[in-house]
Amino acid sequence: MFNNFRQFLREHIPASLSLKVIQMLDGRGNTLSHLLYGPATYNQDGLLTAHNADFMQEPRFAAAYKAGKQTGSWPFGDIHWRVYILCWAANRAVSLPGDFVECGVNRGGFALTITKYVNFETLPKNFYLLDTFEGLVEKYISPEEHARGIRPGGYEECYSAVQKTFAPYPNIKIIKGVVPETLPLVEAEQISFLSIDMNTRDPEIAAAEFFWDKLVSGAIMIVDDYGWRKHYEQKIAFDEFARYRGVQVLPLPTGQGLIFKP
Repeated sequence: MFNNFRQFLREHIPASLSLKVIQMLDGRGNTLSHLLYGPATYNQDGLLTAHNADFMQEPRFAAAYKAGKQTGSWPFGDIHWRVYILCWAANRAVSLPGDFVECGVNRGGFALTITKYVNFETLPKNFYLLDTFEGLVEKYISPEEHARGIRPGGYEECYSAVQKTFAPYPNIKIIKGVVPETLPLVEAEQISFLSIDMNTRDPEIAAAEFFWDKLVSGAIMIVDDYGWRKHYEQKIAFDEFARYRGVQVLPLPTGQGLIFKP
């Protein structure tokens, strides 16, 4: 019966009206979407879908995600799909030459999930983690970002906690300080995985420019804030960054953007 009703709605509701109605429905009351596509399989982090989300039950990912979540890195709700994108990219990078780099670490949830997922301690690679570990820095927030409500600070000091989290991993290197000033401290000559999540345009573009030539062919750069409305200045900047280098940013419904190194 519901399948027939879904088909009826698809055939008789104009697409423009259907879109407006769906946009009016919140995550809990998504009745029309349920009727059209079936029950939601995923509703987190601004992303609602009825498509397959079986990766969440993968034991390897579930265990890694649990460890990352326990760092307190995402206290406002689960973000399974966004984290899985990182794990997928990291798993791909394992077979490539080069080290891992994360610019924007906070309490280390992403990095620890990745570490657990790929058993990073067993790899002949280093993982460099760069952050102030105490939030955003005023001088690197543009006027446009200020106008969007981005302010200095915003995160609790967590350097000691991150040191403790990664103490068991000798091939994980923690670099405290402000990007771009700390970028030369990354000793990697080749990079196979680069995650950028610093919530401000100028440090992120500086990191992308600094590491671009070190990214090996096939490496992936993940820009965490690319699709988020509050970080539109970053999207504009990364679109230009990619265009200048003859590549494209792949936008994801998670809010992330992917750049593949040719």
